[in-house]
Amino acid sequence: MSQDATSEGDLRNTGMSLKHDREWDYELEQIVEAIEERDAKRVGLQFPEGLKRRGPAVADDLRQLCDDDVTFMLSGQPCYGACDLDTYLMRRTDVFVHFGHSPMKESDKIIYVPLFSNVDPFPIMEDALDDIEGDEVGLVTTAQHMNRFEDMCDWLEERGYTVQTRKGDDRLTYEGQVLGCNYASADIPADDVLYVGGGKFHPLGLAMEHPDKNVVIADPVNNVVTIADTRKFMKQRYASVHKAMDAEKWGVIFCTKIGQGRMEIAEKILEDNENAYLITMDEVTPDRLRNFDMDAFVNTGCPRITTDDGPRFHKPMLTPQEYRIAVGDEPLDALEFDTFHGTW
Repeated sequence: MSQDATSEGDLRNTGMSLKHDREWDYELEQIVEAIEERDAKRVGLQFPEGLKRRGPAVADDLRQLCDDDVTFMLSGQPCYGACDLDTYLMRRTDVFVHFGHSPMKESDKIIYVPLFSNVDPFPIMEDALDDIEGDEVGLVTTAQHMNRFEDMCDWLEERGYTVQTRKGDDRLTYEGQVLGCNYASADIPADDVLYVGGGKFHPLGLAMEHPDKNVVIADPVNNVVTIADTRKFMKQRYASVHKAMDAEKWGVIFCTKIGQGRMEIAEKILEDNENAYLITMDEVTPDRLRNFDMDAFVNTGCPRITTDDGPRFHKPMLTPQEYRIAVGDEPLDALEFDTFHGTW
């Protein structure tokens, strides 16, 4: 049965015990082949935050496989997704390797290495069946578990379920894949959606965008089943909107990261509000905004900046749609989750 959403689960029978020695396939042969084909002399390596510590070892392995005149450079820029490419480093390399995420935008220079998880998802999926209410179920997961997606579909069908899946828009690489900013793959008729993966943000966003669905979270990393409950999240967002209703000076944030810019939305706000000021930055953090004398901010970049870090900002931080509510263009009960569609 599902546990309370605050529970971290039972880690005794999961891959969490492999946290420090888990083996990933870094696809070194593919990288070396690309280096040789392009006679590359400068190679950039970008890892997500949780895998940056692996970077030096991967660079060492590649050095042993390549000529001595090949230089490997590790990106130190924050990285939270395939929308978060280190474009400065990319422009200065012959080959750029992005680890940990599936392709969002194809390029001849970029090699994507998704790094699939080796955690067995089926024990926690078995536990999650108690919370699936019908005999039709939608199945979604993240890039790290896509290597088992077809097996997961077959497993559910063997237990009598009709499994509904689809591929979302161009921002998504795989059928059944969801991102922290895009849940188009869950746009299926089934009332139940089974999310297999770690963390609560992805299924929470899914439940926000599809409030009529029962979203069951089967987390094979923390070995816990929960039901996505948006009530606490909604209270936080309503509170931020209320605080911003009296704001006069607005900071409109345009994120310069290659896959997160929505300038047309920022320009529309500036056009309609003479007290709105455009602020451009790559990494949006509370400290960077503290020196701006604004009453509230609206973030046109990654939605997770607003939803994950919102409470840390010294002034209300809203999504574009929440901004429209705060200034009276839309009713309060119209509040919905901010999502990204398409690529850059």
